[in-house]
Amino acid sequence: MGIDKLLVALFSISGIAFTYWFFLMKKEKEVVATSDSIDITVDGGYQPSVISVPVGKKTKLNFFRKDPSSCLEEVVLSDFKVRRHLALKKKTTIEIEPKEKGEYRFECGMNMFHGKIIVK
Repeated sequence: MGIDKLLVALFSISGIAFTYWFFLMKKEKEVVATSDSIDITVDGGYQPSVISVPVGKKTKLNFFRKDPSSCLEEVVLSDFKVRRHLALKKKTTIEIEPKEKGEYRFECGMNMFHGKIIVK
C-alpha cells in the first residue's frame, strides 16, 4: 500500500469519526426555566435549543429573532397548535401550559431548525 492510499484511508476514517461525533454524540445543553418566562435567541438556530419546564405551569417563550433568513421567520409548536411569525429584531412571546410530562418539539417554518421543550 502506497503512502497516498494510506493518507486517503486515514483522512476518510477521520472524516467518518468527526461526522459521527458531530451529528450523533453532541450533547444538547438543557436550560431549566427558573421563572415563568425564558428567552430564546433565533440566530442560525435556537439558543437555547433544549428547555425544561414544569408540568402544569404557564411559561412564556420569548423568541428574539436576529437572523434575517426566511427559514427562521416562523416558529411552529405543533403539539400546542401554535404557528407564529417572528418579526426581525423584535421579541415575540408565546405562552404555553403543558398538561402532561414529555418532550415537545418546536421548529422553524421549513422544518430545518429544531428545538425541544422537556416537561417534567
